[in-house]
Amino acid sequence: MDLGLTGKVAVVTGGSKGIGEAITRTLLAEGAHVANVNRSSTEGEALEAEYAAKGQRCKFIQGDLTQMDACELAVKTTLAEFGTIDILINNAGVNDGVSLTDGPKAFLSSLQNNLIHYYAMAHYALEALKKSQGAIINISSKVATTGQGGTSGYAASKGGINGMTREWALDLAADNIRVNTVVPAETWTPLYAELIDQSSDPAAARKQIEDIIPLGNRFTSSQEIADMVVFLASQRSLHTTGQIHYVDGGYTHLDRKYTSRSNNVDLSK
Repeated sequence: MDLGLTGKVAVVTGGSKGIGEAITRTLLAEGAHVANVNRSSTEGEALEAEYAAKGQRCKFIQGDLTQMDACELAVKTTLAEFGTIDILINNAGVNDGVSLTDGPKAFLSSLQNNLIHYYAMAHYALEALKKSQGAIINISSKVATTGQGGTSGYAASKGGINGMTREWALDLAADNIRVNTVVPAETWTPLYAELIDQSSDPAAARKQIEDIIPLGNRFTSSQEIADMVVFLASQRSLHTTGQIHYVDGGYTHLDRKYTSRSNNVDLSK
């Protein structure tokens, strides 16, 4: 299926690792150009060089997105490089474990890490997106729906992202700009693998999580998240807006108590 993305320009925040890297690579595979905005330069520069050798454009833009001037500069640099922005994918963020006991200063910092730059990037890219009648895809988290414990800042940020998605979809419908969110749950990434490896029995820790994922009893892959994101960004999704899409093997909404019983998992431990 031709997704109609050849020559389109996408901005991907946090596009060098994990889910973001899968999104970047999938967009490039579909013929799009990518501006990859990231704080760390090593992986971003490597991606740029890898695709330049293939004759493809994957522009790395270094920037700390907690700084609003970096968000503005990222948009300006993309426009200087490509002349347009067709797609904005807000992906960068971190589950920083800021809890209710950490205090307002830490909470505000968590919002800065995970929510404010979503707004800033959309704000600075807005005129370009209006000209291209483009798309915004936000990456959220199941934590916005389920809670997790000890993650007040991250949960508030991801809930805010879901709310902004619907708000922006209404705001921008007259401009033919589509806005959607993709929600991962238990998604296998290098960071998740590092966390699992810190347990005393990594294989058992992984299996305990997989056993309560209804569809296939396995983690979602980064590629499966990327496939949904890129479809929503594409010309095959021109009448989809304001939607919260869960790519999670049924983890968020299906009854995990039932799933755990069917797989003999004792959730009391």
